[in-house]
Amino acid sequence: MNDSSAAGQAHAVPVPVAPDVWHLPFPVGHVYLVGLSGGGYAAVDTGLPGSAPVILDALVRLGGGPGALRQIVLTHSHIDHMGSAADLVAATGARVLAGAADAPYIRGTAPEPPPVYTPAEQALHEQVMAGIAETGTPPLRHVEVDVALHEGDILDDWPGPARVLHVPGHTPGSIALHLPANGVLFPGDNIGAGPDGRIVLGPFNVDRAVAIASFRRLAALPGVDTLCVPHGTPVRTGAARALAAATPETDWL
Repeated sequence: MNDSSAAGQAHAVPVPVAPDVWHLPFPVGHVYLVGLSGGGYAAVDTGLPGSAPVILDALVRLGGGPGALRQIVLTHSHIDHMGSAADLVAATGARVLAGAADAPYIRGTAPEPPPVYTPAEQALHEQVMAGIAETGTPPLRHVEVDVALHEGDILDDWPGPARVLHVPGHTPGSIALHLPANGVLFPGDNIGAGPDGRIVLGPFNVDRAVAIASFRRLAALPGVDTLCVPHGTPVRTGAARALAAATPETDWL
């Protein structure tokens, strides 16, 4: 899956994708910013290590400062999602929220389980890692998880109820965020968009069968119109149709 912006960018302009939701594109692992009802913002994922200055610049562009970032919600423990969380916490004091089963990997108190690659995924992984190495990505810093999230939790101060869904398979503690009143879904790496715009199963899963079941669960959610994928182009309207047409069982084989 190819993301939409060039490597080595110094700035990224936040693009509105839904009311109070902005897409911040990165070469690997997008970030989404969400305006909170009590003021300030939440970040869904944080990109690779070294991405914090771009995220902080985006907050300024939205009219906030570093202190405006109040929540960091990590959909899972992989480096392109938690990579800049420690730097953002140091700069803003934001709380970190993540799935309970992934919290030990994010804190660095337990080793992260490795994915099981299909041949197609192995080739893609080597390509992605080579690209990350070429950009001189800083080493990963682990970070404390302030709130361990579980199935059915509701996030505070979001624009409409934001329900946490435990969707394992990509990692043991992967989560998705569903805003049913707004028709918005943050699926984490369980779902991505391919180069042709088709909705696909996210690669690099610890358990492919479980990941497919989680994909199917998310695809069956009612009223999803906007799909905020971490890789590929976000689906701004008609996400339910795109999800219904997906065939995750045949992806990456």
